[in-house]
Amino acid sequence: MSDEGADLRCAGCSAVGLDSRRCPSCGLELGYRYVALPGDDPTPCVECGGDRFDAEGRCAQCGRARTAPDRFDADLDAVAVLTDRGIAHARNEDAVAAGVLEGAAPGAAASVVIAVSDGVSTSSRPQVASAAAVRAGVGATAAALATGAPAAEAIMAGLTAAVQAVRDVDVPDGPAPSCTYVSAVVAHHGEETEITVANVGDSRAYWLPTGRDGRPADEQAQRLTVDDSWAQALVDAGAMDERAAMADPRAHTLIRWLGADSPPQPWADNCVRTVRVSGPGLLLLCSDGLWNYAPSPSALAEQMAGASPAAAARALAEFALRCGGGDNITVALAPVPWGSRPAVP
Repeated sequence: MSDEGADLRCAGCSAVGLDSRRCPSCGLELGYRYVALPGDDPTPCVECGGDRFDAEGRCAQCGRARTAPDRFDADLDAVAVLTDRGIAHARNEDAVAAGVLEGAAPGAAASVVIAVSDGVSTSSRPQVASAAAVRAGVGATAAALATGAPAAEAIMAGLTAAVQAVRDVDVPDGPAPSCTYVSAVVAHHGEETEITVANVGDSRAYWLPTGRDGRPADEQAQRLTVDDSWAQALVDAGAMDERAAMADPRAHTLIRWLGADSPPQPWADNCVRTVRVSGPGLLLLCSDGLWNYAPSPSALAEQMAGASPAAAARALAEFALRCGGGDNITVALAPVPWGSRPAVP
């Protein structure tokens, strides 16, 4: 577990500030696991060997830019996450974080919390904005769930924290740091799973059900979020269908985002949605570096049929790279029901 961005209470003695798998006060084994990517790269500076870098990734001693790995990934079993620099971009401005809570509060459902953010390249320090958003968002959501808050309330607590975290990013000069944000809470209630999502911008969430053989069940696949973009506005207004709107050069222009230059409430009134599923299937959160190449739920599902969540995340990233890798690629996949592993055909 990481203590970054999370303030959870022990279900046994209510101790706060937990930073290990076991409560330091009462010794209770804790059920919270957490990851945030891109992570810290332990590789020293190739120029001077220094091991300290600033927020922009430059060596504190010689100023040389750090050479970061192209890809970071992690598998928490209940959720697999991956972020890849892609081909066209010099750095990764996306970020993803996830937390797994196993009975964090007495009577609470086992839950997974996920957030994906895409830094706006035309803003200052977009990679710092996206990292701040997912860390604060997952931490605040998990902390709210740990107190017994409903998923819809917890996910809004996370969104509010993400908004403030991006506003707090220091900017020496230039346009305010900004990013998109999509988050999800997956709460497992016995035979039924409740999925709650929230979004600002054009990073997306999809529900991709599967049959017992692990193959996609296309007729039930659906996108769970509505983009805050120029293309979506054209579709909503009835001016164009989705295909024509996405061909417009302004298609990816955001009409809502997280940043100091966004409205006090940057989210739409209907930004939160809850669905109940009985599974099996996969919840997918991703940045537009993936879905831009396959916007439909069925097209995305076909790229990972029958694979485990970690393998499916890699398959989706490789698909986006084969399509050109024109943007950073970030993927989070949570299996439903928890612990299910699709059968490999």
